[in-house]
Amino acid sequence: MDWAGWALFGLVATAALTAAQITAQLAGLTRLDFPLVLGTLVTEDPDRARVIGFFIHLAAGQGFALGYAATFALLDRATWWIGALLGTVHVGIALTVLLPLFPGVHPRMASQRAGLTSTAVLEPPGLLAVNYGIQTPVVAAVVHIIYGVVLGLLLHAG
Repeated sequence: MDWAGWALFGLVATAALTAAQITAQLAGLTRLDFPLVLGTLVTEDPDRARVIGFFIHLAAGQGFALGYAATFALLDRATWWIGALLGTVHVGIALTVLLPLFPGVHPRMASQRAGLTSTAVLEPPGLLAVNYGIQTPVVAAVVHIIYGVVLGLLLHAG
């Protein structure tokens, strides 16, 4: 296991995930703009939020890359298919637990129960983030599997 390379590989994998996600957004497959969602945690301005959110997303990608690297080390091997399995688990937890919890902590995101008095600017993702488009769960799964495959390949080579 290349422990010295996990940080670089985490950046590469996060860049691959982000590029695939932006491509899906531009193709109209999803409306989920995760850098915007993360950035609006700290600022109302959508342009600044996307920049800040991008860096928050990179930092989170580093943290997850460390978790993937630790898992590969525990298994004593890193492969593309183990990375794909980890990406599947990762996206499953993100879509069923983490994103549905966001409205409870996000200052600019409505909740399913907010009602007409809400002044939130972001809609809640809902279960599997389908509020951002019916194809969003598939897009999220594909980009997280790409993330895991990239990490598995790079950490195996390292």
